[in-house]
Amino acid sequence: MKIYPKKSLGQNFLVDNEILNQIVDLGKINSNDIILEVGPGTGNLTEKILKKKPKKIVLVEKDNNLAIFLKKKFKNSVEIINDDILNYNQKIYYNKKIIVFGNLPYNISTQILTSWIKINNLNNFCKRFILMFQKEVADRIIADCNSKNYGRLSIISSWKMKIEKIIDINPSSFYPSPKIRSTLLIFKPKKNYFKINNPKNLEHITNIFFNQRRKMIKKPLKFLFKNYEKVSKDLSLDLSLRPQNLSNLTYYKICDYYENLLK
Repeated sequence: MKIYPKKSLGQNFLVDNEILNQIVDLGKINSNDIILEVGPGTGNLTEKILKKKPKKIVLVEKDNNLAIFLKKKFKNSVEIINDDILNYNQKIYYNKKIIVFGNLPYNISTQILTSWIKINNLNNFCKRFILMFQKEVADRIIADCNSKNYGRLSIISSWKMKIEKIIDINPSSFYPSPKIRSTLLIFKPKKNYFKINNPKNLEHITNIFFNQRRKMIKKPLKFLFKNYEKVSKDLSLDLSLRPQNLSNLTYYKICDYYENLLK
């Protein structure tokens, strides 16, 4: 069965043996681990994961042809879910922490990441996520405040995750070769993080701030709060600052203030 990557699904299969080995080693897999691999493609990484002999491997593959191909290739050594990860990920509950690997489709990678971050008790659900992104997206995920790439994605990602950049990957490591570079990141869920009742409130607030990132923060605060001057005083906010000048912790505090007013 000949498999051709589908541009519509953002498919670029990782074929670089050295990078594949590095990714598997980052997993620190043992015989008790349950592995979830998202977008396994033709199973190049899956083969290497199998050699580590984890307790269980679950592959989530949206492409029906690929799911059939993987079933023939691996038979009963893996469980294959032929579904979109965005439909499936809220159902992923095992009685122990899992390790997630993913060469995420570039067109929905941020949507997949934020949907994981929204899962309740994430620290109880997962040991680590080893994920590949378009370099431009990865730069936004790991950006610090006061940098041009800092924004909504940086703030939301670092809320529940410790994130480490591992390596940039050249287009030649994939088939077909994409026009852009990729970046491998490792995410470890935090045990302790700022409590927010509803992640949608954090998304709402950061969206309002960064829709006009060049404007002073007085404008989005005014939009969010009738008593914005009191809010700025209570949170010690300098109204002449721009959105990229506020730390992620400051955004969490603004969100907390906002949620308390909603009660």
